[in-house]
Amino acid sequence: MTEMQELIAKSSLRDFKEGSIVKGRVLEIRPREVLVDIGYKSEGVIPASEFDDINDVEVGDEVEVLLERLENEDGMVVLSKEKAAHKQNWDKIVKVFEGDGLIKGKVKGVVKGGLTVNIGVEAFLPGSQIDIVPPKDLQQFVGNTYDFKIVKINDERKNVVLSRREIIEQERAEKRARFLETVKVGDTVKGMVKNLTDFGAFIDLDGMDGLLHITDMTWGRLTHPSELLKIGQEIDVVVLDINKEKERVSLGLKQTQRNPWDKIEERFPVGATVRGKVTNLVPYGAFVEIEEGVEGLIHVSELSWTKRITRPSDVLSQGQEIEAVVLGVNKEEQKISLGVRQLEPNPWDAIEHKYVIGSRVTGKIRNMTAYGAFVELEEGIDGMIHVSDLSWTRKINHPSEVLKKNDEVEAVVLDIDKVNQRISLGVKQLDSDPWKEIDQKYKIGDLVHGKVTKLASFGAFVQLQDDIDGLVHISQLSEEHVAKVKDVLKVGQEVEARVIKVDKTERRIGLSIKAAHYSDEELRRETEAFDSLRPGEDMVGLEQAFQAAEEEYRPSDRRK
Repeated sequence: MTEMQELIAKSSLRDFKEGSIVKGRVLEIRPREVLVDIGYKSEGVIPASEFDDINDVEVGDEVEVLLERLENEDGMVVLSKEKAAHKQNWDKIVKVFEGDGLIKGKVKGVVKGGLTVNIGVEAFLPGSQIDIVPPKDLQQFVGNTYDFKIVKINDERKNVVLSRREIIEQERAEKRARFLETVKVGDTVKGMVKNLTDFGAFIDLDGMDGLLHITDMTWGRLTHPSELLKIGQEIDVVVLDINKEKERVSLGLKQTQRNPWDKIEERFPVGATVRGKVTNLVPYGAFVEIEEGVEGLIHVSELSWTKRITRPSDVLSQGQEIEAVVLGVNKEEQKISLGVRQLEPNPWDAIEHKYVIGSRVTGKIRNMTAYGAFVELEEGIDGMIHVSDLSWTRKINHPSEVLKKNDEVEAVVLDIDKVNQRISLGVKQLDSDPWKEIDQKYKIGDLVHGKVTKLASFGAFVQLQDDIDGLVHISQLSEEHVAKVKDVLKVGQEVEARVIKVDKTERRIGLSIKAAHYSDEELRRETEAFDSLRPGEDMVGLEQAFQAAEEEYRPSDRRK
């Protein structure tokens, strides 16, 4: 009896049920289908596409198939090799799911929301379950085989949901536990840069993440970790701290290198000239790298002896190579103070030889304040004319009364303060003091002419010869009662008056307009009456008037 006849004989005893898996033999291989005999009264047909490689199929091969229908419209048995395999695999997958859930599978393709995976049946891998961090490019996984965990099964719909992330997390948890048990502070370990942030980098230590802070990356200056590291880069790092409870590890990269601040005082002693590159410019100074990992600061005040530099960027540029002198070293705080102006002699050391006290100098008015005017004698060296040194004779409340910015002026050097780098100048010292001989020029009773220069509530100032001011008290304006000075006089008005008081010590001259035409006897009586006045009476004395003038007059009152 042949083998086929034996199979038929046996099959006569079999009970064929639709939906069951049966064995059959290949009878014929056609271009689009394969004819299979399962021992039933008629053969079955299986599409050629259900075979992995139709060229490997031969007549007589035994195959397992799913009996879908015993007979179709053509009287043929309807069979499916794929569905038989799917049914067999589904049963296996259910058993795996009921066990540890671990299974291998090959990624077939990308679909909406994730990947399709062949684990014997088609399964779905959500994008969130592919890795710990959901990847942006899913195409990179297609064609690769991985371990998965079955997380969900729908028996009715025959749906399977997988997770690769759970396996990775489990593996990392085991690796973290081993790392925390075996590694100690001070150990050097290998890692890979996983992520970069503004404050540092996260390093993957084969399952354990460690933080490498930006301050522990290099002994030098670093603005952002990306200047030194890139994602995926492998590096050696030192374990600085381990927190087992929180599973946190602090790492250091610069600790794998020599500390450049060791013996810093020996390599860069105070007074030494060094060369470096400007690495950063800030409003208060410039940072200069004088050795890899070692920076010094040039304060803006140390850039020049004389130039008025407000911003370091006005004279320096980032990346510029410069020389400087070491002014101070602080190893504990890792700070070095540098200076550029120390490369040249300090012009103030010999200033008294260049600007001798008593000598005359010329300069331009650079700036004015309420107390005086600054004169630029040369670039960066100013002299100051105090408001009291502008005139022997006039009461000047602000330098702008007689000077203008950018005017060229001549002055006398009065004093030099090398420590505070100040030069005192005077303009009035260019001429002799007219008050020394004032009693010879102006005597009581003299008739004088002058121009009104200022008005005050108590009287008017009149400019006489030699730029000397006299004061006409309000009581000396007219025989009539005067309520307001401005009702009688105006600035610039020419007036005639009598000298009724000369005070050489206090540098003051009292005038009277109403006494201009008095007789000698009348003038004598007026002078006696004026001298007899005391503070607190209806009319203040001349001395009090001058004091009030100092208090009341302001630059804004000046009229030209």
